[in-house]
Amino acid sequence: MSDTPFGFGLPPEEPDDGDEGKKKDQESGGGQGPANPFGFGGLPGAGGFGSGPGGPGGPGADNPFAAMFGSLNPTDLGAAFQQLGQMLSYEGGPVNWDMAKQIARQTVSQGSPDGTKDASVGPADRKSVEEAVRLADLWLDDATSLPSGAASAVAWSRAEWVEATLPAWKELVDPVAERVGTAMGDVLPEEMQAMAGPLIGMMRSMGGAMFGTQIGQAVGVLAGEVVGSSDIGLPLGPAGKAALLPVNIETFGKDLSVPQEEVRLYLALREAAHQRLFAHVPWLRSHLFGAVDGYARGIKVDTAKLEDVVGQFDPQNPEQLQEALQQGMFQPEDTPEQKAALARLETALALVEGWVDAVVHAAAKPRLASADALRETLRRRRASGGPAEQTFATLIGLELRPRRLRDASRLWASLTDARGVDGRDALWHHPDMLPTATDLDDPDGFVHREQIDFSELDKMLGEAADKPDLKKKDEGGAEDESKGDDAG
Repeated sequence: MSDTPFGFGLPPEEPDDGDEGKKKDQESGGGQGPANPFGFGGLPGAGGFGSGPGGPGGPGADNPFAAMFGSLNPTDLGAAFQQLGQMLSYEGGPVNWDMAKQIARQTVSQGSPDGTKDASVGPADRKSVEEAVRLADLWLDDATSLPSGAASAVAWSRAEWVEATLPAWKELVDPVAERVGTAMGDVLPEEMQAMAGPLIGMMRSMGGAMFGTQIGQAVGVLAGEVVGSSDIGLPLGPAGKAALLPVNIETFGKDLSVPQEEVRLYLALREAAHQRLFAHVPWLRSHLFGAVDGYARGIKVDTAKLEDVVGQFDPQNPEQLQEALQQGMFQPEDTPEQKAALARLETALALVEGWVDAVVHAAAKPRLASADALRETLRRRRASGGPAEQTFATLIGLELRPRRLRDASRLWASLTDARGVDGRDALWHHPDMLPTATDLDDPDGFVHREQIDFSELDKMLGEAADKPDLKKKDEGGAEDESKGDDAG
């Protein structure tokens, strides 16, 4: 589990120039100290928070509003108050997604830590991506029985990735945020809730803003690192669109000593394989997202700790709420249902990624000299807790177990050897046919075990329901019952 499951209280990155950098950072209003308790320093119009004479340690330090706004010129001050008003007046769902989108786009515009900047995708890159996905789909035809799932291939900038994936992030994060928001409102007794209505409304608005801020920052950072729409094993983009990010692919392959064309093609294979799986296994998406929702329902709140925070809440010292969130107030319940939801999600994600790994390797190995090197690079990226896993853990409190990905890949490869491509892919017909976490520990046992063919069972039931004699018998039985009732 993540120590900071909802992205609250994440420490700022260490400046490159050590203590001197920290001093400069504080002077410029960086960090998340009392002058900027919720990390809103990146908001438009908020660039000067905590700086100048009203900054930390200055003459206005005893006055939080002077510390926040004292050094702003009238234009910036107006923008800052407008942003604050938007934050406190928010009455939408558990996450302020408008704020999340705004911050994600701003984070993208600032560039990634490696110094690369976002840029519009040109015609040459678009053509290269389209050709790579088209060739990848041809190669995959020999490695899987699932037909192509990509109706189109698109090349996205980082900003376009943010726009296209926010609906999926909303579906993933809202259940968790809803649970937390409800707990924040339910902590007071009913008789006090009516009296404290404005305070509860303000807390929920600020909670939505805090979620929006942290999610926006995380998604914005992730946009600078992902190479496609399926890096975390979930369908984040629109259905049927195989998407790659040329600027991030170039950065990814820069130090690999592999031709850029091969890097792009290998990543296109992975994207196209994900598209096939989610397009032709109709229950898979709802299965994964449903597991996230089931996990969110099992989250509990340390109500004693929250009651203390609410009881001592000081509007002039709002960082108390931030500090409480950092102290592990939200934890999953240690119940069989919660453990089952977590295991179901982790296993399903491992099976998705393991299948993609096995299928892509089978398609790439005979054709790309760098197939082994690229495969190992991507595996290590996942095993070391890469950006996708870290962001996923930050947003919904879950960490993938990379060890399971290798286990799943070995199991799918063994199934291919034992049952062939068709027999392996037939397991996706029904969720009950898939391997479990226990099967990942004993792949040989699963490979050689007899499997129930649910497709044949469904066919038999359908044929039985359509037989005329059965329908006639049912109708006759109904008539007999009717006669018997009349006779009575």
